[in-house]
Amino acid sequence: MEKVLIALAAALAIGLTAIATAWAQSRIGSSGAGTLAEKPELSGTIIILLAIPETMVILGFVVATMILLMVK
Repeated sequence: MEKVLIALAAALAIGLTAIATAWAQSRIGSSGAGTLAEKPELSGTIIILLAIPETMVILGFVVATMILLMVK
């Protein structure tokens, strides 16, 4: 039962960060599309703003890996 709870914790660490990233990128993407329609020179900034939320998934992956490596 303990291993099941540990696996669930690791799955939540990845799943919740992925959902949060998807939500943030959907908001940034729609706003970025409107911005690019008016000012195409801001494309580099929009790409950077879209990449920033990906760090949440990377950190979630690191936490999940740390949780699973603690299993002995």
